[in-house]
Formats: sequence, C-alpha cells, structure tokens
Amino acid sequence: MIVIVIMPLITLFSAPKSFTDPHIAMIQHNAIKSWTLLSNVEVILLGEETGLAEVARKLVVKHIPNVARNESGTPLISSMFQLARENSNSDLLCIINADMILMPDFIEGAKQAVKLKDKFVLLSQRWDLDVTEPLDFSSGWENRLRSVVGGRGALHRPAGSDFFLFPLSSYLDIPNFTIGRAGWDNWMIYKARKEGWAVIDCTPSVMIVHQNHDYSHLPDSQPHYNHPDSDENIRLAGGQANIRYTILDSTHQLVGGKLARPKITSLLFMRKLELFLRAIFFFLPESMIENIARPKRWKKRFQKLFR
Repeated sequence: MIVIVIMPLITLFSAPKSFTDPHIAMIQHNAIKSWTLLSNVEVILLGEETGLAEVARKLVVKHIPNVARNESGTPLISSMFQLARENSNSDLLCIINADMILMPDFIEGAKQAVKLKDKFVLLSQRWDLDVTEPLDFSSGWENRLRSVVGGRGALHRPAGSDFFLFPLSSYLDIPNFTIGRAGWDNWMIYKARKEGWAVIDCTPSVMIVHQNHDYSHLPDSQPHYNHPDSDENIRLAGGQANIRYTILDSTHQLVGGKLARPKITSLLFMRKLELFLRAIFFFLPESMIENIARPKRWKKRFQKLFR
C-alpha cells in the first residue's frame, strides 16, 4: 500500500499568554481555533503558561513547553524560532500573536507570495475589533466576522506587526529578543530590508483580525513599550535606528494576486524623507534627524513636557 503524506504549507507558531484571565483565554482560544480551520497548516504552541497544554490537547495542535526564557520568565524569540524550525514539517514559517484571527485569504496570500518571490517576508496591518464572547465557528463564520469588522472594526495604523510569514531558510540569526515587548517586530522588517528580501504588505488582499485586550498581564498594566524588556530588545536590535522600520517600509503590496509598489501617501513620503536624511546626515545625532523628519511628533513631546 502506498501512503501519500501531504506536507503542510505553513507552520504557525506562537507563545500564548496564560489562560487564567477569562477574556485573554477566550480571545486566544478564538484565534488558535481559527488557525486550526485553515487548510494545509500546522500549529505549534510554545511555553508552559497556565492552561496552554490543555488548550493544545483540546484543539489537537503541537505543544512544546521547553522554550528558553529571560530572567523575568518571558519566552525568547530566538528559542521560539529554533523550536519551530526544528519541529516544522513545512517550508514556510509564521510567527503570530495568539490574539490574531486568520481566515482562508491568509493561505491564498501566502501561496501568491511564494509564487512571486523566493526570499520574502509577508506582513500586514491588522483590523482591531472588540470581541467579548467566543466566536461561533459554524458554517459561514468568516463572512459573519467580515461583516462585523466592516461595521465596527478599525484598521490599525501601519506600526506594530502581529505576524511574519517567511521561508524556512530565512531569519537564522535571531537575537534573544523577548516576546510581547517592543522593538523585535520592527527589527524583523529592518533585517529583511538589509538582506534585500521582498517585504510584502498583504493588507489590500488579506483581513487579519486583532481582538482588543488590556495590558493587565504586564507589570502595572502598562503597555509593552514602557517595559524594561523593551529597552533590552532595542539594544539587541542595534539601537533606535534599526527599530524605526514599520509596514510603511514594505517594498511591495500584494494586490489582486500581483505585486505592486506601495502608493506614495503623505506618511510614506515622510518616511522616505527620513531614511534619505539618515543616509545623508549619518554623522548627526538620531534625535536631530527625527526632529527634522518628524516635526509634529517632536512638537507634541515638547508640549507634554511643559504641561
């Protein structure tokens, strides 16, 4: 008898938070469940957080507990990448936050990217949505969700990335970034641009839904960019200049199954101006270049100082 083994197209990997908070538990279950409904995908959950092993068993996905952590006990991205690569059965890896709902258009976007480029990273802006109850995953759930997002969701600004999809051979030298803190996602874009890989923004073709939540899981319930681990992430990234990269720095957009150059908007124009100034005036302090390229931001900071 001949047994045909179909290898998954994508390995999704994530390090969810503890499932002790009811709302966090609910939105994470929603997200991971949506991943399992995708075709040609395998899921790896990493870590030892409370309730994670039970959820992995319930949803029939891989669970690897022995991820390396920093002194605060937060998983390291370098370890996550290594474990995912060692345990993956696919040629594409995707690190993703455990509050992100995926739908079949995500798979189509990945397939199109593979056809168009050999070396790439796929990312997008997310749609933010308040979700207060478990999703009904019965037939037609994707269309129902799209309708809800269209009515009361909001497209997040092009800063902060919640997933990165890339070939297995990419990102082999990840620093010991801490997951859930600022800086590492910006570095992922910087790294791709430095290596000359295509940075593909699939926002026009794919709807990725982020379920809103608070920051009660962090010290003093403060956002992640105020956390000391974020400072360490910035240091590991090589400094502020390497973490200024956002979705605005994409080299391509995925539109209608084809790659197009991003349209020049005011935000993109200012970003290109900033990069040009940094290249020309590399000898000037970072703060001075930012003051020139982003005068409105600095005006706001100045006003806050003297309130």
